[in-house]
Amino acid sequence: MQTILGAGGVIGRELASSLVNYTKDIRLVSRNPEKINETDRIFQANLLIPEQVDKAVEGSSVVYVTVGFPYKLETWKENWPVLIQNVIEACSRHSSKLVFFDNIYMYDPQYLDGMNEETPVNPCSKKGEIRADIVRKIMDAVDSGKITALIARSADFYGPGIKDVSMLNEIAFKPLSQGKKANWMGSTKYKHSFTFTPDAGKATALLGNTDRAYNQVWHLPTAENPFTGKEWIDQIAAAMGREPRIQVATRGMVKLMGMFNPVMKEIHEMMYQYDRDYVFDSSKFRNEFGEMATPYLSGIQEIILKDYKK
Repeated sequence: MQTILGAGGVIGRELASSLVNYTKDIRLVSRNPEKINETDRIFQANLLIPEQVDKAVEGSSVVYVTVGFPYKLETWKENWPVLIQNVIEACSRHSSKLVFFDNIYMYDPQYLDGMNEETPVNPCSKKGEIRADIVRKIMDAVDSGKITALIARSADFYGPGIKDVSMLNEIAFKPLSQGKKANWMGSTKYKHSFTFTPDAGKATALLGNTDRAYNQVWHLPTAENPFTGKEWIDQIAAAMGREPRIQVATRGMVKLMGMFNPVMKEIHEMMYQYDRDYVFDSSKFRNEFGEMATPYLSGIQEIILKDYKK
């Protein structure tokens, strides 16, 4: 059996859709799990409670962690260390391999242009420090022989069916579809990679079912030559038949808005990702498994077709 912890989120759903190609014995775990495939088993659990995590993991050959806590620093500080310790202990006890779905927050901000699996870990944000600590705990457990695990790392993501949780959707697809100005942060002149969520699900399932992939970090397949902010807006607007109007929120503006808007307050410390080129290199994956990344224009078209065609 293979188990997804945090199965109700965007990546959990995409992973479940792809995992059925490897096994029909899938357990979906969350507070309110719902089947993705007809043969799925659902298991309700609070992953902050060790005993419930242990029961959720029991009998699993592979455990995928695709949990997404609310985007609040205090919530991350309180919950992530507890969750990851619970998962490591349960995987160790039941001899389950661990696949952790990760982001790039822990990387040194001076190395985001062409970041790969060897990019220095030197976070400049509090959330980045938490993510770095999670990976350190997992790899320490690997190095000590306690567990077998891999890190599947994604850039910012975009994709169909995720209107409420995709930054690119919120700042570009949604307003443009309504005839409004698109929004961008920092500057529109820098390149910014996005990982297509169906690709992330397929690749994570493949990694989890490939023995040689374990005990290392993998960047999930992401298209090369990303657009600049302006090019993203231009291409999305063109595909929708809309005028590519843009308004830019500078670092100072986001900081000011954070005084009144809790979401913008949380985003402010991540603004460094928009004031430089953010280029995600997944050539390690491509060299090992072949090309799996959806071209950006194809991804844009699929999102519009599935989410914005009336």
